[in-house]
Amino acid sequence: MIRYPFFVLLAAILWGMTGTVQTFLDNGVSPIAVATIRSSIGGGLLLVVAVMLRKISLRKWSWKWTILAAVSIALFQGLFFSSIRLTGVAIGTVATIGSAPVFSGVFEWLLWKMHPNKVWGMATLMAIFGCVLLLNNSGGEAVHLGGIVLALCAGASFALYTNFSKKLMAQEEALPAVAMTFSLCALLLGLFSMNGGFSWLMEVHNLWTMLFMGVMCTSVAYLLFLSGLQRISSSSAVTLSLAEPLTAAMLGVFLIGEYLSVSSWFGVAMLLGSIVVLTMGGRKV
Repeated sequence: MIRYPFFVLLAAILWGMTGTVQTFLDNGVSPIAVATIRSSIGGGLLLVVAVMLRKISLRKWSWKWTILAAVSIALFQGLFFSSIRLTGVAIGTVATIGSAPVFSGVFEWLLWKMHPNKVWGMATLMAIFGCVLLLNNSGGEAVHLGGIVLALCAGASFALYTNFSKKLMAQEEALPAVAMTFSLCALLLGLFSMNGGFSWLMEVHNLWTMLFMGVMCTSVAYLLFLSGLQRISSSSAVTLSLAEPLTAAMLGVFLIGEYLSVSSWFGVAMLLGSIVVLTMGGRKV
């Protein structure tokens, strides 16, 4: 049904705000610390709700898929936030999410022997071409190679998270699944962020920024994403997530005053087209 792809689209729009919102944080804040606090807020809030509703049974919980999903999303956040520090929000987001559909299709094929269909293939090709055109907006400036490598690794990590979450959602409900995954993710990231400290949270603008990232860009976004993932394939969900760089680009233009070239606007059109193709073909994916 069309509402499931729509859930994923809404999640991607919320994710698309993350890179722009992060620019409101003080300079020098560790990317790992940002990911830790974001996961702690997002996972902790839902964990309290899940416990109150008695949605979690530790003895019967699907620990295997939860741990794999938590490790994957922890890697994704650390790699993604590090990449945009080196490449900038637009390029880092496009490289990360633009590469994720390809990785997801490969993982889906290698891990579960599922062959992505023609609708996914057409939408993904359109999306990749759109991302290339959008990436061309750099205007000939040198692109940080290390940042691109980190972004590609982040894309692979997100694709793994989606595939593992698909298995988790076959056994658990969306709310406790997000709560457990991100609470565990926060614990994993916390091991690597303690040295930097969290005194920067004492600044009001930093605190409000992290609350928005934790509640809207994590709790709400991943609830929507997993709800949609219940009824569509992992590869299709990741392709629909290309609404994230589209959102990031639009926010950059209309809120921050960034410039998009003519070719980049064609890239935006291709991304929109890929989303329409995959959404209209939703019953087949």
